This record gives sequence, structure tokens and C-alpha cells, in this order.
Amino acid sequence: MSATRMMILGLVQWLEPVHGYDVRRELLSWSADKWANVQPGSIYHGLRKLTDEGLLREVATEQVGARPARTTYEITDKGRAEFQSLLRNGWWNLTPGPDPFMAAFSFLPALSREESAAALRNRANQLRAGAQQLESAMTADWADDKPAFVAWMWERNIAMAEAEIAWCERTAKRIETMGDSWQTLNEARGADSSVIKFD
Repeated sequence: MSATRMMILGLVQWLEPVHGYDVRRELLSWSADKWANVQPGSIYHGLRKLTDEGLLREVATEQVGARPARTTYEITDKGRAEFQSLLRNGWWNLTPGPDPFMAAFSFLPALSREESAAALRNRANQLRAGAQQLESAMTADWADDKPAFVAWMWERNIAMAEAEIAWCERTAKRIETMGDSWQTLNEARGADSSVIKFD
């Protein structure tokens, strides 16, 4: 939630006065749902919660025709201070989150050698597809209207994907060429980790 909180506060400060709809549209145009886990459905809830906490304030609510009412927001001084705190925490501190893949990989011997290697190659293919999608987005016409640093963020994601693709392929190859060592690894499940040997 802290990433969503920071991004909503930052965008309201940047665009104020701004409708919640425009905050949502801007975040989705950055693909923030993919790299910051900003869920589209959480944005309006986040705006209301931040308003309840005194970090944002409602400026006006307007309705055009039969469309849903739109509320315009501004950031408060308290909200600016909170944004700066979250921003600096994000810049200066490493805050790795739990990774379901790492949890699954810690039970590597529970799968067959064939499935383990196939799963890693499949992961590499999924990462490659995501990187190609970002590369296409960077060359699209609408990207010209975005700040340059949005493309820089995407470049970082592509670089991270490329590094993991290389690791997946290297690890899949190790697994495929383990031969009898795989059985030893499998038998060592639950035993002292020092018994497990990786070639």
C-alpha cells in the first residue's frame, strides 16, 4: 500500500487540482499496476482514505449529465510531508518484498528435473514477453507525451528482466545436465542443507 499511497499523493501534488479519474488514468498509462502493484480498483479507495487522514482534501464534486460524479482533489501540507517521507524512503532504502517464486524455488527438489527446467524456461519466456511489451510501449507515439523518466523506469524493468532471463536459462541448463546428481539432490530433501551440492 505504501507505493500506491506515495504515487497517489505524488500525482495529486503534481496535477492538482485533479479528478480521481485522471489520477487513475495517469497511473495506468505508466503501467504502474505491473511494476508498482498499484491496482486500478484501489485508487479511488486510496483517494478517499488519504482524504479521511487529512493528507488530501476535496475541492469540488461535479457531475456532467448521467456520468458518475467526479471529485477534484488537492494535497494538504500534511500530505506533502507524508509524500516526501515516502519518497525518500523509496529512494534511499532497499525494501525487497516477498517473492512467491523464491519460496517455490526453495523446494526445487520437490519437482522432477524435467519439470523444473521446463518451468524455468517458461518463466524466461514470460519475462521476455513482458520486456518486449515494454520496449514496444517505449516506441509508441503516446510515450512522447510522458516524462523521460517514465521510459527510464521501463528501461530498468527491461534490464532486470534480461538479467533474470539469463539466470533462468543458465539454471535450467544446470538442472538438465545434473545427471545422477539430481537424484542425490532429491534424496537430500529435508536433510541438513550442507548435504545438498550444486555443481
